[in-house]
Amino acid sequence: MKLKIFPTISATLLSCSLLVACSNTAIQTQTVSGSLKEAYQDSFLIGTAIGNNQLMHPQQVTTKLIEQQFNAATPENDMKWERIHPKPGVYDFAAADKFVEFAEKNNIFITGHTLLWHSQAPDWIFEDEQGQPIGRDALLVRLKDHIDTVVGRYKGRIQSWDVVNEALNEDGSMRQSKWYKIIGDDMVEKAFEYAHAADPDAQLNYNDYNLNNPQKRAGVLRIVKQLQAKGLRIDGVGMQGHYSLFHPDFKEVEDSIIAYAETGVKVMFTEVDISVLVFPEGAEAGADVNQNFALQEKLNPYSKGLTPEAEAQLSKRYTDLFEIFLRHEKYISRVTFWGTDDGMTWRNDWPMVGRSDYPLLFDRQSMPKAAYYAVMALKQK
Repeated sequence: MKLKIFPTISATLLSCSLLVACSNTAIQTQTVSGSLKEAYQDSFLIGTAIGNNQLMHPQQVTTKLIEQQFNAATPENDMKWERIHPKPGVYDFAAADKFVEFAEKNNIFITGHTLLWHSQAPDWIFEDEQGQPIGRDALLVRLKDHIDTVVGRYKGRIQSWDVVNEALNEDGSMRQSKWYKIIGDDMVEKAFEYAHAADPDAQLNYNDYNLNNPQKRAGVLRIVKQLQAKGLRIDGVGMQGHYSLFHPDFKEVEDSIIAYAETGVKVMFTEVDISVLVFPEGAEAGADVNQNFALQEKLNPYSKGLTPEAEAQLSKRYTDLFEIFLRHEKYISRVTFWGTDDGMTWRNDWPMVGRSDYPLLFDRQSMPKAAYYAVMALKQK
């Protein structure tokens, strides 16, 4: 069959073979019309993460792809503390402003990411002028100032916030981060309290990876119920969705959707990507950005492109996942991919710098992959 090229994609891509994806990955081509956001408009929002390079130096092909395919977006890094608030009293809103302006121009639902996270947090947050640890009250003042300033700047413009990110260990206990060690058991409560005060109309979410894990699921349920018991607002649980061809068991994912929905909050899949690569021995599945292993060529089998077999596996895996999403669409408000195409995914270099991964629906030239057609086909039956 013949591949219908998106009319908004640059003509420079037309020299690529129509029977083989531009990444040299053979795909089962078929005629496509519409877009992800149109196909799923009656089910849930379809989002993408937008990185700094695209915000500050936009690539036209990527811009057109985002405009055509997605109706939700999250800044990949530019609202994290180290970027937006790098020094005491110093805020850098340049990239964040561009992100919000682009989203507003294109009628895209915005999620701010993230207000409290143990990673990508400068040391100064937790120290006084002499470099000594500060106390609980001082840290709460800094947290409130940050939330008031950032959320306040975009009040009424950003519809949703990942208030707290990755506060749990895999066994469901609280991560012993500097935030937790200094503030204590009400760390999450304070963050949600401050965020709601800064913008009472914004949706407030807890976001984490491996939330299919039954023990970690129990930890999230504990957090949600504690917030609700104290009359604090929590609107959603963000299941990051950093999966692979080999893990997790999607039944656990489905069980978690049901369990979170039963608390009355919405479920969203906030950082979806499906790696085609095997994790190195000793690595933990999920999204711990601090993991770093030496490159092993045997674990980098697709440096020149996906094989047809791997392409088919990826398509099947995405089909299985989206079938679950559709079964529970009344509980799911958004599905956001962590990146727009394979050329800009963090998976390429994690947890091994130099690896080539293919976890998204569009290849390195922003062309649709077989997995894209599979996901679209579920809504075209």
